[in-house]
Amino acid sequence: MNVATTDAVRKPAAGLAALAALAGLVAGGLGLAVSELLSAVIAPGASTIFAGGAAVVDAAPPGLKDFAVEWFGTADKAVLLGSMGAVLAVGAGLAGWLERRRSGVGVALLVLVGVAGAALAVARPGATLVWAVPSVIGIGVAVPVLRAAVRALGPVGPSVRGAGEGSEDSAGGSEAGPASGGGTPSAPSPAPDRRRFLQITGLAAGGAVLALVASQAVSAGGRAVEAVRSRFRLPGAAHSADPVPAQADLSVDGLSSYITPNDVFYRIDTALRVPEVDPADWSLRVTGMVDEPFEIGWDELVALPMSEHHVTLTCVSNSVGGDLVGNALWLGYPIRDLLERARPQAGADMVLSRSVDGFTAGTPLEVLTDPERTSLLAIGMNGEPLPTQHGFPARLVVPGLYGYVSATKWVSELKVTTFDQDEGYWTPRGWSELGPVKVQSRIDVPRSGASVAGGEVVVAGVAWAQHVGIDGVEVRADDGDWVTADLAETVGPDTWRQWRAVLDLGAGEHTVSVRATNADGETQTDVESPPAPDGATGHHTITFTVA
Repeated sequence: MNVATTDAVRKPAAGLAALAALAGLVAGGLGLAVSELLSAVIAPGASTIFAGGAAVVDAAPPGLKDFAVEWFGTADKAVLLGSMGAVLAVGAGLAGWLERRRSGVGVALLVLVGVAGAALAVARPGATLVWAVPSVIGIGVAVPVLRAAVRALGPVGPSVRGAGEGSEDSAGGSEAGPASGGGTPSAPSPAPDRRRFLQITGLAAGGAVLALVASQAVSAGGRAVEAVRSRFRLPGAAHSADPVPAQADLSVDGLSSYITPNDVFYRIDTALRVPEVDPADWSLRVTGMVDEPFEIGWDELVALPMSEHHVTLTCVSNSVGGDLVGNALWLGYPIRDLLERARPQAGADMVLSRSVDGFTAGTPLEVLTDPERTSLLAIGMNGEPLPTQHGFPARLVVPGLYGYVSATKWVSELKVTTFDQDEGYWTPRGWSELGPVKVQSRIDVPRSGASVAGGEVVVAGVAWAQHVGIDGVEVRADDGDWVTADLAETVGPDTWRQWRAVLDLGAGEHTVSVRATNADGETQTDVESPPAPDGATGHHTITFTVA
């Protein structure tokens, strides 16, 4: 066979291989879409892709978590799901290609993915065996579609090499063919039925779209919960928060506002899909080492005397100068009163709070029962019911601790226990058992890399040391002397404080650093350390140009 003939054979072979990969992609997409539809009916957590994503989050080491948060911020979940979708798409295409090369191999790959998805779904907190159904049925739909589409392309298995995919026999006979007495001619291979292939893949693609649309319609439960939330009116506070002083906001353009609006408040948690909890179905159990365990429902909770309190929350993954921090007015019931009702037993030193999505946080019992600290089972945020993504219907708000050991959203249980017996979600993953917030400060104005007018340059930002309070902030330019900044007023030690300084800077590039001192006299260290295992340290430093 000459080179031209060989190339002519290889081109249709490559085209059929690409169509086989397309068959795998379409079949896998249909199976995933059906799985999503069934999980919307059975339980959102049963979703193949979300169960797999949750497993990735659970297995991620602290370093990888920090990398994701640093590079993608609050979009880390979207990036993870997008990456998983790409991997699944490549795997489905590979399954189609393999199925054409050798019958059963591609099917086995799809089945393996389905079994893994079912196993991961069943392993999720609160799951039952029924959670395996979406993945199992999804693969049950994908497999026959893959087989039918690939068979429409012609012979499947080792015989494909004699069916127009690079075989010399398929290109008009070998050199030892009938003309030279080399044996009987091979039977012609069936031609690919492209019309049937397009019918199968087209119907499958359409079915996938319909299944996804239907899953969105069935997922109206989430919209129903949001409707319940929007109709709910917060009860009045029996103990109101002190009013925010007018001098708490320095009114500097670009400076973070004293109160962080709900829609820009940072969100960091392990939930790939925001739990949709109907208050009518919600309850909180107080269990463990207590003399009087009890369970409280939504109606009973909102009838209790509520307290308001301003608290700044911070994520332990916040890098120096990062934005994973925000201040809000919270409304809720004091956790110490709930624990007092349960009567913790001697020897208990930790409360393990559990979310409906399985996340847990271990908080020192002495912190939650401290009469000088307003730790809340919160139901309101900045004058409205908790946004769903921030924990509706109820979450924990604890001043002075990083969120990974305190700020459990969608909370369903408070278990009084000990640090020896239990541990929170992040502790076995390398994070510190205790998470007191470190004194920190940040420059908001000017932005790093900005160009500003010469002369007197306004430098401003925020500083925080929750439950201790900020007593002073200093800035310095170009490694010169530290200059004391002006501090704004504040409601109390549980919130951040704005600060402002005016520096006389000449034209050129300048570097400015900031440090804060808390009310106990502890000055922020300049030693740089990463967020893991107990919070980042160092001075926030920016560089900008004076024109």
